[in-house]
Amino acid sequence: MYSLDSGWLTPAEQLASPNFNQRPEGAVVSLLVVHCISLPPNEFGGPWIRDFFCNSLDCSAHPYFQKISELQVSSHFFIERSGHIVQFVATGDRAWHAGQSSFDGVADCNNYSIGIELEGCETKPYTDEQYLALSKLSRCLMSYYSDISPERICGHSDIAPGRKTDPGPLFDWSYFRQLLANNE
Repeated sequence: MYSLDSGWLTPAEQLASPNFNQRPEGAVVSLLVVHCISLPPNEFGGPWIRDFFCNSLDCSAHPYFQKISELQVSSHFFIERSGHIVQFVATGDRAWHAGQSSFDGVADCNNYSIGIELEGCETKPYTDEQYLALSKLSRCLMSYYSDISPERICGHSDIAPGRKTDPGPLFDWSYFRQLLANNE
């Protein structure tokens, strides 16, 4: 059973990122954004994503890491291939996951969204464990934040078209939405 206490998910692993700030006054959390990430690209496992979100990535460990060494990004949640959830930012705070973005005509999605990163890439299917964890997490967040509905769960590609393509064509939205509905 998932629950939120002061914006932190139980039973998620908690690893606080410095890459966040306060939401603007009056901002209402009303959107979930699904992303994907793999470090190095198209490789899974290892400490790299955790380190990246916590600004402790060893840039000498892989040539690609030099390209992202100056970035300061975070997500509220990260779901590993096993379905294990790591939380980096409290849900009441503004994680830096969406970048230049807009949903339903409202710009700067970081102000009113929760970011969920899946360990993955756009060329490999996601795991059943990830879909199950994502659906349970989404259900919990929808219970806590009443302005989030199934229609307000989208991909990074939906809020930043032309700039972002994740979670990609292999993310099975139908399967995810079926699981989401079955968790009710």
